[in-house]
Amino acid sequence: MSASRTKFYLDKQNAKWMGVCSGIAEYTGIDVTLVRVGVALLTLATSGWVLIAYVIMGWVAEKKPVGLYDSADDARFWQGVRSNPTRSTAEVRSKFRDIDRRLADIEVMYTSRNSRLADEIDSLR
Repeated sequence: MSASRTKFYLDKQNAKWMGVCSGIAEYTGIDVTLVRVGVALLTLATSGWVLIAYVIMGWVAEKKPVGLYDSADDARFWQGVRSNPTRSTAEVRSKFRDIDRRLADIEVMYTSRNSRLADEIDSLR
């Protein structure tokens, strides 16, 4: 069974205690320090209810599989998918349209009767 790239995971590699804050930071793309400070402030503001939720999340959530993302760019892409799937889909479509347009330009250039291009190709032979 392959791991889902859009699921919340505990990030044990960057964990201080249970990996919940680092998992939230990895999931949302927010700096882990800001998440930790926010959890600490919310814990004080809610008389410890956030701490209870934190422990439950640490107990219930799965650890992040090793090698889930191929690169930092891959991780950023999937963070974008989680935050706004519609925008991510539009970006992928836009990239494919650009690739398709560039390939069409190459095809037109290659198949046209461009004498300068034909002369250059002949000179390379």
